[in-house]
Amino acid sequence: MITVEGLQKTYGDFPAVVGSDFSVDRGEIFGIVGPNGAGKTTTLKMLAGLVDPSGGAATVAGHDAGDPEMRRSLGFLPEESPLYEDMTARSYLRFFADLYDVPREEARERTERTLDRLELEHRERRLGDTSKGMKRKVAIARSLVNDPDLLIYDEPASGLDPLTTNYVLEFTRELATQGKTVVFSAHNLYHVESVCDRVVIMNRGQIVARGSVEGIRADHGTTSYHVFTTCPLDGSEPTDDGRHLTVVDDMAAVDDLRSEATAAGGTVADIRTREPSLEELFLDIADRPLETDPRAEAVR
Repeated sequence: MITVEGLQKTYGDFPAVVGSDFSVDRGEIFGIVGPNGAGKTTTLKMLAGLVDPSGGAATVAGHDAGDPEMRRSLGFLPEESPLYEDMTARSYLRFFADLYDVPREEARERTERTLDRLELEHRERRLGDTSKGMKRKVAIARSLVNDPDLLIYDEPASGLDPLTTNYVLEFTRELATQGKTVVFSAHNLYHVESVCDRVVIMNRGQIVARGSVEGIRADHGTTSYHVFTTCPLDGSEPTDDGRHLTVVDDMAAVDDLRSEATAAGGTVADIRTREPSLEELFLDIADRPLETDPRAEAVR
């Protein structure tokens, strides 16, 4: 569905995106994450054909990302998505359906079905008088009026309350089960971890990690074992339930603790495996120095 090779974007002397390479399969939910200024939004806009690359290539749905024909297969949701506030939700979506030459009855059924799933009420209310959550739902519905194969969402749940956020995430999962491809960025890495099949982590314009969350965890994280014993051991800490906790990094150390507990007249009561979250991995990876940093070189 998407193939990116050596994708670059430079603004003057500033390298916003530096030689990105990745691919996205049909029906996949693909996340692009990174700190502010990492190049996420620029990357999404290049994929959507809204920003011309300075180098490299991006093929989207069989077309060059800059090909207007590609946009017929695309639904794009920017982080900030102003609506025509004098329109109602229905009239606004009919307007965009007309732009895509969607037959009127087909457009009506599609938009009503989408608004039903997003639980959007007050469809005849002026958009300027609706909540931020309702506006975001209408913007998501707008991205679907042409029944696109590919959806590019920049911070789809930005600023939404937890309930509306849950609707948006669940809706994203459903889109993938319908065979649609979704590429999105989000600052809340729990959201990314909960829905994405694969992820790339960007920092200072570069991709610094990639793969499934489990793959990134295996490559960059460390699994720890929390061992609870009924007696104190060297280095253990008491817990509120009267047990004693020791944290170790491998099963050989767990076996050693088991032997120590037995020798001290106690037992191992519980062992819990703890793996780092995507957020913890991200913070660790983003804090590492880059082997090469074109942005640092650009300001010299």
